Amino acid sequence: MGCSSCSSQNGKPNGCRSNGTCGTGGCNRMNTYDWLAMYDIEDPSSSDLVEVSFKHGAKKEFFWTGQETGLCKGEYVVVDSGNGWDIGEVSLTGPLVEIQMKKKHVSTNKVVHKVMRRASNKDVERLEEARNLEKPALVRARVIARTLGLEMKIGDVQYQADLKKATFYYTADGRVDFRELVRNYAKEFRIKVEMRQIGARQESARIGGLGPCGRELCCSTWLSDFKSVSTVAARYQNLAINQAKLSGQCGRLKCCLNYELDTYLEALEDFPNDADEIRTRKGKGTLIKLDIFKGIMYYAVEEEVGRSRVVPLDVQTVWDIIEMQKSGTMADDLTSMRIIEVENEEEMDFADVTGQIELPNIKKKKKRKGGKNRGSGREQNRNNRTGRNATNDQSSGQKSQKSDSRNSGARNENKPSGEKGDSNNRSRSNRNRGGRNNRNRNRSNQNPKNKDA
Repeated sequence: MGCSSCSSQNGKPNGCRSNGTCGTGGCNRMNTYDWLAMYDIEDPSSSDLVEVSFKHGAKKEFFWTGQETGLCKGEYVVVDSGNGWDIGEVSLTGPLVEIQMKKKHVSTNKVVHKVMRRASNKDVERLEEARNLEKPALVRARVIARTLGLEMKIGDVQYQADLKKATFYYTADGRVDFRELVRNYAKEFRIKVEMRQIGARQESARIGGLGPCGRELCCSTWLSDFKSVSTVAARYQNLAINQAKLSGQCGRLKCCLNYELDTYLEALEDFPNDADEIRTRKGKGTLIKLDIFKGIMYYAVEEEVGRSRVVPLDVQTVWDIIEMQKSGTMADDLTSMRIIEVENEEEMDFADVTGQIELPNIKKKKKRKGGKNRGSGREQNRNNRTGRNATNDQSSGQKSQKSDSRNSGARNENKPSGEKGDSNNRSRSNRNRGGRNNRNRNRSNQNPKNKDA
């Protein structure tokens, strides 16, 4: 990350060397501002201790200067880590180191290691190589932990500059047996492995990120002491108890809920404690809302059955009503004591923007010609089809009638007129008999019993 005061080279920010001009803290996190470091002033009460930060302030430790004197803030030094050597950046020098040690409860007897020498260009290149190995190692470490079925999350990996040791930071709800995991890590990365369990807030402080306010997380830039946060702080500030809005990147309640809590508590001292209900001669009023900094209390007054009205009252008015209740008298009506809220409406000014703003032309879809006639054409075709079918049916009926008339005429011509009725009846009866006999024969052929008989 680079800010406006950082110079850049080949598109990458060089950093402001954490000399106090960086306001974002992106170059080195958790900095202690040393205003004397900007001036070339010799400090007679110089200290032999320095504070060195590793991985941009993710971890800070104290070291003795040893033979290296005159170390300045922002210099890279090679230090003894006990299991080899590592490279860090000097983050604090002078008498401020002892003050920082008192704050973190670190005594001088616990400081064992010292600064070996100032880092060279080759040492810095070696440090960059170690930092480039951390991201693929983190991905591979998470895969191995998941295959073993361990309920833990690998949050960060930090390599030592000499590539002889790696520290894996993880979060878990309870204790985890990672003995087999350490063996797999040592076999996979061929390096000495150290496992450290951290909390959810420490994990977010190491990883970093942006909060809902748009700024970097407080825990990763300047907040070093984590205080307990409860929902009581949200209730005092009249905030809705919404877990999604009150929780931060770590999944816990936001640390910023405690920032303004003292101001709200001081303002709430002027409000009465036993003012949830106020009784009057016309009914009672129930407290529904508080405007802490304006000093207004909103009451819902029941006038009729099923109806209520919100009445804003001043804090002093509520105190007077409570004193009247204690003396045995009651107020007539809360509506007569209400505060008339006058909202100053801002007059809207209109500016002439002709010629400055041009709206784009809206392309209208062209209507197809004959769109309305399509439906009528279809209906006409259907009607024509039905008309043709009707004419065909009529013509076929006429033809059948003609043929029947011709056949009947021909029959009548061949026979005499007296025998017409008898001949027709006989022919019909013979036909019926023949049809019945044929049906019986067919049935007898289908049944095998009839054949045997």
